Formats: sequence, structure tokens, C-alpha cells
Amino acid sequence: MGRFLNKILFFIFTAFATLSFSQKQENVIENINSSVDVNNVTVQWNVKYDKLPLRKKLVIRYLPENLTKMDLSPDWNYTPLFSSDSTHYELKNLKAAEKYAYSLGVVEDSTITKIDKKSAQNVNWHKTKTVETKRGWTMSTGLIMRILMLLGALALFIYGMKIMSEGIQKAAGENLRKILGSMTSNRFKGILTGFLTTSIIQSSSATTVMVVSFVNAGLLSLRQSIGVIMGANVGTTVTAWLVAFLGFSVSMSDYALPIFLVALIFIFARKHSLKSWGEMLAGFALLFIGLEMLKNGVPDVKGSVSQLAFLQDLSNHGIVSVLIFVMIGTIVTIVVQSSSAAMAVTILLCERGIIPFEMAAGMVLGENIGTTITANLAAIVANVHAKRAARAHFIFNVFGVIWMIFLFPYYIDWVDQIVSLNYISPKISQDSRPIALAYFHTGFNIMNVLLMVWFVPQIARIVTWMVPSKSERDEEFRLDYIKAGILNTPELFILEANKEVAKFAKITSKMSKFVNQLIVENDKKEKSKLYDKIAKYEEITDRVEIEISNYLSRCAENELSEESSIKVRGMLAITNDLERIGDIFYQMSLTYKRKEDEKIWFSPEQRDSVKHMIKLLDEAFAVMLTNLKTDRHLVKIDLALEKETDINNYRDDLRVIHLSSIENQEYNVKSGIIYTDLIYSCEKVGDHIINVTEAIIGKNIIGEQKHIKIADK
Repeated sequence: MGRFLNKILFFIFTAFATLSFSQKQENVIENINSSVDVNNVTVQWNVKYDKLPLRKKLVIRYLPENLTKMDLSPDWNYTPLFSSDSTHYELKNLKAAEKYAYSLGVVEDSTITKIDKKSAQNVNWHKTKTVETKRGWTMSTGLIMRILMLLGALALFIYGMKIMSEGIQKAAGENLRKILGSMTSNRFKGILTGFLTTSIIQSSSATTVMVVSFVNAGLLSLRQSIGVIMGANVGTTVTAWLVAFLGFSVSMSDYALPIFLVALIFIFARKHSLKSWGEMLAGFALLFIGLEMLKNGVPDVKGSVSQLAFLQDLSNHGIVSVLIFVMIGTIVTIVVQSSSAAMAVTILLCERGIIPFEMAAGMVLGENIGTTITANLAAIVANVHAKRAARAHFIFNVFGVIWMIFLFPYYIDWVDQIVSLNYISPKISQDSRPIALAYFHTGFNIMNVLLMVWFVPQIARIVTWMVPSKSERDEEFRLDYIKAGILNTPELFILEANKEVAKFAKITSKMSKFVNQLIVENDKKEKSKLYDKIAKYEEITDRVEIEISNYLSRCAENELSEESSIKVRGMLAITNDLERIGDIFYQMSLTYKRKEDEKIWFSPEQRDSVKHMIKLLDEAFAVMLTNLKTDRHLVKIDLALEKETDINNYRDDLRVIHLSSIENQEYNVKSGIIYTDLIYSCEKVGDHIINVTEAIIGKNIIGEQKHIKIADK
């Protein structure tokens, strides 16, 4: 019994001693962690030197993690022994995108000079940890997948920018329309308008495409459009600051998911404005998630990769170097079709040390040229004035880049001095380069506007020479239908569509005058011309109705605010009514032609009655055209209803007189049939005219009145 107790006590003492020794070793080295690169892992730790003698040696064992799981006694790789006063060690020549297991050990036997599987038993190993190396950029380490991942991250960034921009437009669409409605001949107000619009919707391309469309519709003159485009160039620099500050100086990716949560709550809200702001926040979050993925996908070379030395050498050839950088920036922007995305990529590559600061600055200049391609593509199918506006954008940016190329070295030094006041020089530190590039971009565009604003008339003359008018039609700003395509900013296309609908209404009102001339004209040749003109205008109304309706239908496929949806539905109804008016006038001309062919004559009273009815229509047309040019909230329907009542009352009076004349045989039956056809056709035109005003305000007043009368009966 005594021997048995002695054995138990010996076992307990041995276990306690072993555990105490192990805990002592664990307490000697602490905070073991690692930093990774493509083929290297740096292991770091802290040492308690008061508990670890300097004569002790340290060693690290490592192995791909999957091999440690497959074998209970794996063949570890061991590093050479190193001094215990070390606090880090770099494991080199590892496989990219591979998980490794590693542990740090203290060699107890001072006579050991090299660790192998057998001598490893004399090492007190700390807890095994795992780490994964970064994915490389060679074919053997998944280059294609790496590139696809980067493109996907870029796509997410662009999509986030798009969603954010569209959300802002829907949330603040009415205010944007008010801003755009304030455009005047004053070029400085135009610059302010372009700056505010682009700053709000975060897309200079959207602003310039919008400007081209407005010029195409006659909403802006060429000189006005140049001022707006100048302002848009300054407004787009806000994006650079957004990316540089929130994307690099502040880690917005840490807040992206909470922001996305708030966005989701807003999106499911009942209030339409909250949904729009929710979309904006969702886009904001996606933008920075995409930017963070881009940052994680691009290696931080810290200027130490010899393969990229040629990029630094490219910066040593003066103006030639700048031209090369400008060309690269232009191509990148054309490819991604987004100057904001191109700017983000440029900032990222520069911050990671892949491209030098000078090259990144040159690429920023090129991106100013590349962004003009979008507007020029939009102007391909537009009229001559829209083409000139797009060329003006190109001329403005190209001339700005040209003068900056000659001052490039001096401007770079100036930016360096400005940034160095608060940060380390961007030529030395990669961390300050995003802010430096934002300074560069903003300063360049502001100086370019301050310089070129005095040459707006000269730019207008240059683009007029570049895009000459081919016919008088081009010089009249007259469009039969919208030609500039769908705007990238769905909340802003209503301005253009409204203008085109107003022009459509003016066309139909002219047909009333043609019919009136037809009644009083005695010359056969002139009458023949009038018949042809009315037929031509009827074809125009058919074509315009189709084009505007198709345009509005395509725009309605986008998500619109409730206010915009009401306007789109109203304009679709208006175009239908205007097309019907054109058809009725055409039928009236055919009826009158039949009267001429069959040699049926009107009495002076009949002719005067038709002329007076057409005069009432012209008065109704004047009210309708005024209402179409007025904000829907300010439209008063009272005057339009008064004109409609006058037409209906006059029709009723003529019907009584007509029946009496037939009974008294004052004119023949055929003449009476044609006469009543013309009168009732005019009354139908009046109905469609009042329908237009009702569609503007979004109410069916006539229908409601009829319903009330029926109910009273």
C-alpha cells in the first residue's frame, strides 16, 4: 500500500512540474502573430527577456496545413536557429494562396545547432497557428482568377456609384429640375449649375449627356451648354475626394455593412422618398465594399518590386512621359466608361506603389479627355447643336490638358508643397498620394475653368466650324421627335420630354390655321398646297406620337419617383390626344376636299360659323400651349374649362340653327351633312384639347362633371 501511494505521488509531482514548465515557456513568448505577402510570411512576437536567457535559441517549424492534418507526425520544415533577442522572422519562398501551419519554439539544449525531426523533441513548441499567403500574379498562382476578381470588384464599385447616383436623383429629382431650370445666358451661372448638378448626382458623364440632350431639344443654347460642361468638370472632382478621403484616409468599409443595413430598412419603408434614400445608401455601401475589395486584390509593393522599375523609368522623359501617361489614362476611362472608376483605380495603383505619383497625375489628365467620349457617343444621333455641345466638351478638356502638359513639372511640385504642409510628401510616402491626386485633380479643373471661361465665344466658333450646318433645318432647333436617346439620369429626362411634347402641341395648333386658310382660300393651287401641307403634318403627328411614346415607355422602365411617374403617364396621354387632333384635322381637310370635288357650296352663314368655331379652337389651343409650358402645380384649369364650355355651347347653338335651316330648306342636305361633320369635328378637337390640360394636372375634370350630372339625374 505504501509503494502504491509513493507511485501516485511521484506521478502527480511529475505532471505538475511538466505543466509548470510548459506554462513558464508560454509566458516567456507572447503575442505571436504574422503578416503575409504573396510568397512570404513574417512571424512576429514579444519576448519577456527577464524570463528567457539570451543563450537560448529560437526556431520556427512550418508546413502546408493540409499535410499537418493528414499525418499525426508530419515532417515539418525547420528554420535555422536564431537568437532569442529577435522579435520577428521571415519565412520565404512559400507557395502563393496556400494555408500554412507554423509554431515558434524555444531550444532547451544549447549544444544543438540544427533542428531535425529527432532533435525537435528538445524544443518547447508554442501553440500551432495558421496563416494563408496572398494570391500571386503569375499563371501558376491563378493570374486569370485574380484579374477576374479585380474586374468584379471594379464592377461592384461602378454599380455602387450607379445605384447611389440614381437614388440621389430620385430623392432630389424635383430640386435638380429646378436647378437645371435656372440655366440662363450667364456663363457663370451655367458653371455653377453644372457644378451643383454633378456634385449631387456624382456623374460628370450623366451631366454632359443630359446637356447634349437639352441642347438637342432646344432647352439650352451652345454657349449656355459650354458653361454647364465647365461646371460639370469641377463637380466631378468631388468623387475624387470621396474616394481619396473616405476610401483611404478613413476605412469606410468597416461601416459599409451597417450602412447597408440602414439602407435595407429604408428600402422596405412605405414612404417613397425613404426608399430613394435607401437606394442611395445601398449604393454608397456597395461603392466602398467594391473599393475595399480592389484594395485587397492589389498587392502593396512598397516600391520594392524590381519588375515595376520600368514604370519609374517612364517618368524620366519629360513631356514624352506625360503624353504617355495621358494616353494611358484616356484609354482606361474609355474602356471602363466611368471617369470615377478610372480615378479610383488610378488612386489605388498609386497608393499601392505600383505606379509612381507622376504617372498617376498624368493619367488623371488623360481621364479628363476619356470622359468626353460618353457625351460624343450620345451626340452621334442628335442634331447639329448637340454635336457641337459634345465637341465643346472635348475641346475644353483637350486644351486644358495641353497647357497643363507644359506646366506639369511645376504643377506637380506645387501640389507636393501644398500636401506636404499636412502630410508627408507624396513623392516619398504612398499614404499621402490619394489626397495629393485629389488636390491635383481639383486644382487642375478649377484653373482650367478660370482660364477657359473667357474663351467661351471662341470655343463656340471652333465647334461651329468643326460641325457645320447642313441645312436650314439644323439652324432652327426644330425637331420632329426626340433623337438624343435615353438619358442616364431617368429623373431628369422629363425636362426634355416636356419640351418635345410642347413642340408637338404647337405642330397640331398650326393645323387649325391651315384648315381655316383652306376655308377662305379661293386659289386652287394654294388650296392644293394646303391639302398637301395638312397631309404632311398628319404624318408628322403620327411619327412624333410614336417616337415620344416609345421614348417615354423606355424611360418608364427605370425606377421613377411618384411625381415623375405621374408626369410620364400624363405625357403619354397628352401625346395620344395630340395625335388624335392631327387625325381629326386631316379628316376635316378630306371632308372639305370632297365638298370641293362634288361642287357643294356653303352659304356665307355656314362658312362664318365654321370659321368662328375654328377661332374658338385657336383660343383653346393658346390656353393649352401656355399650360404645357407651366409647372403642373401652377396650372389653373378654369380658363381651359371656360374655352371648352364656349365650344360646346356654340356647337349646341349651331345645331339648333342648323335643324331650323334644314326645315326651312335654306341649304341642301349634302351641304348640311358636310357642315355638321366639320362642326362636330371641331367639337371633338376641343374635347382633346381639354384632355391635354387635364392630363397635365393629373385629373379628369370633364369626366367627373359628367358623372355628377348623371348622378343628379
